[in-house]
Amino acid sequence: MKSLKLILMLFFLTFAISCGQQKKYIEYKIKKGETISIIANRLDIDTKDLLRLNPDVETSPKPNTIIIIPNKKNSNPIDSKLIEKKEKELVIPPTDEKKEETPIEDDLDDLKNNFIVHTVKKGDTFYSLTHFYNVTAEDLKKLNPILSEGLKVGEIIKIKSIDTKNVEVEEIYKEIIDENRILKVALLLPFRVKKYDSVSAIDIFKKKKTAKREKLVNIVTDLYLGAEIAIDSLRKQGVQIELNVYDTGKKNGRIRTILSNYNLNDNDVIIGPLYSSEAEVVANQVKVSVVFPVYSKNQEDFSSSKLIKTSPEKKRYRNHLINYIKEIYNGENIVVVSDKYALASSIKQMLIVHDSIVEVQTIFPEKGYIEKERLLKLLKPKVQNWVIIATNNNVLAEDAMNTLISLPEETTAKVFAIEKGTAFGGIDNLKLAQIEFTYVSDIFLNENTTLVKIFDKQYRAKNNTYPSNYASKGFDITYDVLVRLASGKNLKSTFKKGVSYRLISKFDYDNKLFNSTENNGLFIIKYNLDLTLTRLK
Repeated sequence: MKSLKLILMLFFLTFAISCGQQKKYIEYKIKKGETISIIANRLDIDTKDLLRLNPDVETSPKPNTIIIIPNKKNSNPIDSKLIEKKEKELVIPPTDEKKEETPIEDDLDDLKNNFIVHTVKKGDTFYSLTHFYNVTAEDLKKLNPILSEGLKVGEIIKIKSIDTKNVEVEEIYKEIIDENRILKVALLLPFRVKKYDSVSAIDIFKKKKTAKREKLVNIVTDLYLGAEIAIDSLRKQGVQIELNVYDTGKKNGRIRTILSNYNLNDNDVIIGPLYSSEAEVVANQVKVSVVFPVYSKNQEDFSSSKLIKTSPEKKRYRNHLINYIKEIYNGENIVVVSDKYALASSIKQMLIVHDSIVEVQTIFPEKGYIEKERLLKLLKPKVQNWVIIATNNNVLAEDAMNTLISLPEETTAKVFAIEKGTAFGGIDNLKLAQIEFTYVSDIFLNENTTLVKIFDKQYRAKNNTYPSNYASKGFDITYDVLVRLASGKNLKSTFKKGVSYRLISKFDYDNKLFNSTENNGLFIIKYNLDLTLTRLK
């Protein structure tokens, strides 16, 4: 009996023996679809602890990657001494002060003139770098052969080559969760429960293909369900979150009652209301940040320093497109198609300030449309033509598109738009792909990323439907705000620490001292011939 007990004790305390030493950890081979977070949940440990044990491994490692995991049968799954040892192994040893060595042999000044570079920091992963800089892990490893050994703190690595010395490199926000962090968040949305008092809450939130629910109900429901998954995700990472949900009812219906009856200042942040007028009312009466979760044409008039606008202003779309065109310009023939003289003139003036752009042609409709021959006269054969279609008129946009997809031989064109909007919404995607339709958007979905796949799976399992853009936005906004607060820092101070990329959103906040905070996060997106979308910037 004693022998049996001894054997059992050894079984629980020892799993692998190497060089005669007892170890509490085993090797594990990653399976397809698994992430560090999934494995950590399965082992009932914090994701950050598992990452600390495997500092050279990204959060979404490739299948067959070998990692170290705690022995399930070990009573003490995380060995703090081993973690400390692992972290010490990542630190670059001190070098001679007169000679700074880097993993890249090139002269650092010359390097920065030719490449976007990045100094590896604690917490960096291949996923975070590739997602932020819009490159692949393979690209990084080709430029930096040393990365075959994994990322190491202090390494200076090449990201991608640059054509100009004036390229600005954004700093990515590093997620740091303060241990035992407790957050309180208020969610203010117009659920309008009284209007549906004869319907169960389950039916209000249930997705039914045959049900013709109001657009507002769809938006509110999806925002809430996405936010719910974000909160669940953070709770699994050790953040204690108290969620207080308030039904604001119809526009300007219950918001003042809520302000009178509840102490919203007791929360760390307020997400909502959905109406711009209500958001201003709340911001003027509370002391905490108020996150406005949707776009409104009235948000440009926001003045409260407590308001945070998560959707970029429309005027930034035009600037973003023009700046991109100026960055990549290489002698192309530029034509602006518009029904608004002021807009076309503005675009032209913004472009010709570029040193190399000496001519920008403009064309406007006559009698409500643009004749094919008039547009063709502005296009040049054997030269790449760039046509900027700046209009909200779907008839004008479709006429121009039909001309550009049936050009004479030796004449080619690429179409740019400030945003896709309603003007291009009815145009067949095959046509958009033929002319490499390129536009500005505040959302970009890469369905192949592990995080998107995990979110889709969780959302479908919980709600029996695929997530809409509003559901993804609800997740993005909630997760981004709360994970920043989980650092223990003031929310606005974290905006200075870098931009963040979530499921479909980019958060690049312009933190103004006495005005509302604006998000400048926009993407440049292009249609491909296979009907997929590529993020160009």
